[in-house]
Amino acid sequence: MSLIAFAVAGLYRSRLTFSLLDDIPALFTGIAVGFTARLSIPAVFDRVEPARSLIAHALVLLVCVSAFRSAAYFAVRLSRRQGRIQHQTVILGAGALGAHLARILIDHPKYGLAPVGFIDSNPSPRLRPLLPVPVLGPYEQLDSLIREHSVRDVIVAFGEKRESELVDLLRTCDRLHVQVFIVPRLYELHNVSRGTDDVRGIPLVRTREPAFRRPRWRTKRLFDLVVAASALLVLSPVLALCALAVRREGGPGVIFRQERVGLDGRPFDLLKFRSLSPVNEQESQTQWNIQNDHRLGPVGRFLRRTSLDELPQLWNIVKGDMSLVGPRPERPFFVAQFADRIPRYVARHRVPAGLTGWAQAHGLRGDTSIEERARFDNYYIENWSLWLDVKILVRTVGQVLRREGG
Repeated sequence: MSLIAFAVAGLYRSRLTFSLLDDIPALFTGIAVGFTARLSIPAVFDRVEPARSLIAHALVLLVCVSAFRSAAYFAVRLSRRQGRIQHQTVILGAGALGAHLARILIDHPKYGLAPVGFIDSNPSPRLRPLLPVPVLGPYEQLDSLIREHSVRDVIVAFGEKRESELVDLLRTCDRLHVQVFIVPRLYELHNVSRGTDDVRGIPLVRTREPAFRRPRWRTKRLFDLVVAASALLVLSPVLALCALAVRREGGPGVIFRQERVGLDGRPFDLLKFRSLSPVNEQESQTQWNIQNDHRLGPVGRFLRRTSLDELPQLWNIVKGDMSLVGPRPERPFFVAQFADRIPRYVARHRVPAGLTGWAQAHGLRGDTSIEERARFDNYYIENWSLWLDVKILVRTVGQVLRREGG
């Protein structure tokens, strides 16, 4: 129980600064939780340990944990000072604050960040001679410069780039396993919290690791496989009836394949029950919605209204082309259009496409705002959890039962 309490208190998170004195309240709380558990759980089985013995054990544990942590912190700080543990770091923004941060990190290697340069598209000619490390290149080269210099950490200081433009830029780091720190605006008024590191009085907010880089993300794939395979088995009679109805209404070729854009912009063939046969491939790729198409027969219209035409995508999920929950995949023709005019539309492709998604769970289907869909999809990616997936699936089932598909 104490270990769980330590983890909840953030004692195992990565940090730039170490202080045993800062840890003492959390250590004391964690050990108190363990003490309470050891006192209460045996009482259920009428085997109560003497309180004096438990208190002695708790005090010994506090002393031992504190001693081990103190020794570990000393070893880490020593390794950092000697250069054995140093992360290559770039600073976005070659302004006065960026220069000040670079000098601090060079003068105090105990933080473990070794600045290799600045990234700035328009550094001040007045400040440039005073910079302790060189300007490596413009913002647009962030991706290549991270790879070239084996960068592990990125610090966002105040530069000439607008914050709205930095969002897309920093999402480049999601796939590169880079930790991003942000100096908050009005940082002199910023309160240091558990998720904030402190560098000589300058707070650095550590951005949350992207969901798809966390160990829990693997459970999503396992969840997809189990649920999709089980659904295929349980719904096989429904699939057979749908296939037979489509065959009788439209002839051979009950499965319709259409190219869609998935993870990292890679194309794949999405499977659906055929509602109608397109005139040619161009119509298939460029016609936005066929909901009111006069060529739709009764079977096709029913399948679309009930979303039964989407069931073959369970096989896409089993194959790994898609996930149960994620941004709905779009055709390359429309992806190219939306990417040009909708901010952060392409960021949806950071995770696998989904059978349903956060946008669809909020009624954004058919002829609804693409801007809103992109915003909901990116919110989902930033805030993913397995429970959020479950919640979206439950909402989707409710919509299907109310026949809100198509």
